[in-house]
Amino acid sequence: MAISFAVEEIKFDLKEKKRIKQWISTIVKNQKKRVGEIGYLFCGDEYLLTVNQEYLNHDTYTDIITFDYVEGNVVSGDIMISVERVKENAAKFGVSFERELHRVIIHGVLHLLGNADKSDAEAAAMRQKEDEALSILDTIQ
Repeated sequence: MAISFAVEEIKFDLKEKKRIKQWISTIVKNQKKRVGEIGYLFCGDEYLLTVNQEYLNHDTYTDIITFDYVEGNVVSGDIMISVERVKENAAKFGVSFERELHRVIIHGVLHLLGNADKSDAEAAAMRQKEDEALSILDTIQ
């Protein structure tokens, strides 16, 4: 298992890394999969916008981009998160920054597990899975 966290072009320190890793592993294992290499990169809006433009041909700001390297039952990928966008969304949705960050962290894993969110129905199902995952995080010390 190799879950890693890095930061690019901003000052940011993820709290409770060990707990977050355990949580991600639990979510993956609950789907009868194995954790491979999952790398998180925390960055700012402009950095993620550039990635969105260069690799996905999207000219929009986003809170997360997930690159899927899953092979069979081994869940691997790179997950890039804009800390600025997470802060904005937390205020917009009336939740703590930490809670919104955790939601986005697991959102990327759910994509790696095969969940989509393109349609309204898929987005609603994704939101429910995020909520279920967040309730699991609440049980991990």
